[in-house]
Amino acid sequence: MAQVVLRDLVKKFSEEVIAVNSVNLDIQDKEFIVLVGPSGCGKTTTLRMVAGLEDISGGEIRIGDRLVNDVPPKDRNIAMVFQNYALYPHMTVFKNMAFSLKLRRTPRAEIEQRVKAAADILGIGELLDRKPKQLSGGQRQRVAVGRAIVRQPEVFLFDEPLSNLDAKLRVNMRAELIKLHDRLDATMIYVTHDQVEAMTMGDRIVVMRNGFIQQVGSPMEVYNQPQNQFVAGFIGSPPMNFLEGMLVQDNGAVQVDVKGSRLTLSADKAKQVESYVNQPVVFGIRPEDVVPVGSGDGNFSEPLTATVEVLEPLGAEIILEMSCKGENFTARMDPTLRTRMHDEIQVSFNMDRAHLFDTKTEQTVL
Repeated sequence: MAQVVLRDLVKKFSEEVIAVNSVNLDIQDKEFIVLVGPSGCGKTTTLRMVAGLEDISGGEIRIGDRLVNDVPPKDRNIAMVFQNYALYPHMTVFKNMAFSLKLRRTPRAEIEQRVKAAADILGIGELLDRKPKQLSGGQRQRVAVGRAIVRQPEVFLFDEPLSNLDAKLRVNMRAELIKLHDRLDATMIYVTHDQVEAMTMGDRIVVMRNGFIQQVGSPMEVYNQPQNQFVAGFIGSPPMNFLEGMLVQDNGAVQVDVKGSRLTLSADKAKQVESYVNQPVVFGIRPEDVVPVGSGDGNFSEPLTATVEVLEPLGAEIILEMSCKGENFTARMDPTLRTRMHDEIQVSFNMDRAHLFDTKTEQTVL
């Protein structure tokens, strides 16, 4: 397998349309890295440039020790799994998986050995004589992955391969791909718009927006220490709550004033934001850090009276959409909580888990 290095990578469709802008990324050998972001952020274009399916407008791509800017896709020793699987409908599963090896004039005995080995890994050995129309979506996806495995590439590329599957099958296939990475010990680059997939699958995740990389890190690092407001809002389900306020100082305490409600920061956090006192800020709190008054240990805000606007029972938890003084926020709470729509409940924010963002730059200040 091989390291993949992107240096100052640029893709311009025109002078006005820059799909990928100055992307720098080091993907380690045998790493499972996930590119994630909203539609149009440049993640698939980046993947296609690594594959050689898109010409680059600037920068460098290295796979292993080779500069591959001008190397054709077939000579890059990569394998790509597409969103639509791209199987040949007139060929059997065996022939679909063997096709690239036949083009390379691989000996027949080796082709059979590689195809059967890949089929055993993916649990599709009994499907080798079927054609794609006789397969379920999940089986087709496995065939597409198997076709990539038989090539024994240096790098596997996945372009939203689970997006056509139903919710339950997506969960199952996520687990299968994680096991596959562990078994093959391969370098894998995976593109998705689904932040849950990114969090559960990647060794590291790369959050992209408008062609730029916003943050690179482990899933929990990006979740707990977002570098800006976009990352904080994109990673996490339900997303982080954002409330506009003013950072003030009162009797030595640093507080966030949100429409008259004072949210007091701990002493150590207050020191980090002294330069923002008397300036507007965006206060961020995740839904799991909004709790009923009196529950949990830690540094909690003064009680707030909130009205339940929407209640979503999910079995293991309930999601509450609430309002307080014209501000709306979401909470994730224990399903044993007895409440109904339009009830008023007392809640507190876990200030040890609070975030603050600059209103102009959207960069994290706490």
